[in-house]
Amino acid sequence: MKRTTSVIRRAVLAAAAVALAAGCTAQAADPGGGGAGASKPPKASATPSATASTAPGTAGTPTTPASSTPGTDGKPPSPSATTGTVGGLLKDGDENEQVRELQARLRQLGHFDRSPTGFYGTMTAASVKAFQKKQGLPGTGSVDLTTWERLLAASKKPTADELKPSTTNELDTPAAACMTGRVLCISKESRTLAWMIDGKVVSSMDVRFGSENTPTREGTFSVGWKARKWTSTIYHTPMPYAMFFSGGQAVHYSADFAARGYAGASHGCVNVRDRAKLSALFDQVKVGDKVVVHW
Repeated sequence: MKRTTSVIRRAVLAAAAVALAAGCTAQAADPGGGGAGASKPPKASATPSATASTAPGTAGTPTTPASSTPGTDGKPPSPSATTGTVGGLLKDGDENEQVRELQARLRQLGHFDRSPTGFYGTMTAASVKAFQKKQGLPGTGSVDLTTWERLLAASKKPTADELKPSTTNELDTPAAACMTGRVLCISKESRTLAWMIDGKVVSSMDVRFGSENTPTREGTFSVGWKARKWTSTIYHTPMPYAMFFSGGQAVHYSADFAARGYAGASHGCVNVRDRAKLSALFDQVKVGDKVVVHW
């Protein structure tokens, strides 16, 4: 009898744990795509276990070993560190500071029309192909040693502002509710997030919202809880640096946004495509800070 009771109790606890975890993820930009929004997050008393990890969420995002990526000083690695001009140094799916430098250099040459994100997605691959075509190289979309050397010769070392500009989109006039205190001021009009303290913009970044069927809620909220590393149990996708402000809706990093831009949408969350900038913001924002979502 005790054994049967124990088994039933474990089953009930497991079901309860699944029901508590929530989140949202990316979906197609097609308004008819549908999809249920995020369900409610766990209560504040249940969050310590979800926020205990201090390591950035990198699940599902492959990175290139340091020995096979261009050096941050602008010099390519020695041939012995690669597979000659055939092996890829940087490729689709990579996410690191060398990708950010690649994007900044491509932007100097007119092949990349947005701010560097550090994520190597389809847009970056298309830009690399365009550069390779102009250079008379095979259009692989991946960066091999020859491509990198040609890029170094054709461009200059990016400045700090070129590597991490404030935002691609121009900031909107802040809503009145954003002008006092510590605020994540999020504009649907300009598709930007401005971190503001007492009316002054401390940092800003591009954001993406939910689709017509799963819209991001507007209004004045507050950060209810945070999770540096979180995975949606509804969609089973990573939501790094999540800051929940309205039920299951949160500001969080989106690899899909970094790769596809505004060709996609969330299920209600506020997506950020610059992981490094959001990581720094996550460390500054406190539970209880104001969140304003406005047009």
